[in-house]
Amino acid sequence: MAPKKQAAAKKPAEKAPAKEEPKKKKPVAVASAAAAAKAPSAPATKKVKKEKKLKPAPRVTRKLIKKKLHDQAIAKALKISKKVIKGTDGDRKRTRKIRTSVHFKRPRTFRPPRNPKYPRKSIPTRNRMDAYNIIQYPLTTEAAMKKIEDNNTLVFVVHLKANKYHIKAAVKKLYEVDVAKVNTLVRPDGKKKAYVRLAPDFDALDVANKIGII
Repeated sequence: MAPKKQAAAKKPAEKAPAKEEPKKKKPVAVASAAAAAKAPSAPATKKVKKEKKLKPAPRVTRKLIKKKLHDQAIAKALKISKKVIKGTDGDRKRTRKIRTSVHFKRPRTFRPPRNPKYPRKSIPTRNRMDAYNIIQYPLTTEAAMKKIEDNNTLVFVVHLKANKYHIKAAVKKLYEVDVAKVNTLVRPDGKKKAYVRLAPDFDALDVANKIGII
């Protein structure tokens, strides 16, 4: 019995079979991709694209161009009007003026004085209302002579557009006398008559004699 035990002892102990590891499942996406790669490729059908027929460009007419420009102008005006009303900045805003009247008066703007670069006329016009043109001639009627004698007044026919200041200055310049008062009237024939009363220092008879009326 002893030798059998020794024989059994001499035999090497047999190794226990190793446990098999569970196989890892491949992800579905990878598996499907691999299956698709292995499967025989089906013949690809080529899609023929249909060529689209280009529509002819619309004919550009003056009417269309005019309409387009009109629309652009309106859009631009509206845009600017919004800017004017609202203002470009948030802080600075303009408000539209409330008008309570139907009348509109043009605002007074700056008008600079004329500054011509060259004279428009080579020779300036002569003043036509000079002393010789204002007093045309003295009257020598009986009523005029009576005025000279009684009222110290000379009677002249003068320019129609001459006023009392013109007549007074002209008489003073021509006859070197002081004038107290001037009265004027327009006769029915359209001529202007002036009654020139001299100052008390001067005698109308002497002036009339100097003129040559008497």
